[in-house]
Amino acid sequence: MTSKLILIIDDEYDIRAVAELALKAVGGWQVSTAASGSEGLAKAAAEQPDVILLDVMMPDMDGITTFSALQANPGTRFIPVILLTAKAQAAEERRFAQLGVRAIITKPFKAMKLPSQIAGALGWND
Repeated sequence: MTSKLILIIDDEYDIRAVAELALKAVGGWQVSTAASGSEGLAKAAAEQPDVILLDVMMPDMDGITTFSALQANPGTRFIPVILLTAKAQAAEERRFAQLGVRAIITKPFKAMKLPSQIAGALGWND
């Protein structure tokens, strides 16, 4: 299996660091990180990751705005997006799912389970 590239877009350094460590150590994947929606858009277009982990609540450009921009760009439209959110209410999850995101992972997440959650959501276990 070829190594996957995961792009983490989250304004919180600690979240990026913990997720990156788990994805590299447990998943064996390459990881790229971005601290803002605009930085994430640029990295997604340049690096073409296999999946994007996208924080919902960020200053300036939030996750939903970032996701809409990814969808509007033909170069990033087909990259699967998994939302990271502390907003775990059913109504919010339904709204996010209707947008076309691949999955929703609630914060706080268990770092060592993150790779299997991503693999399961994307069918990488098959």
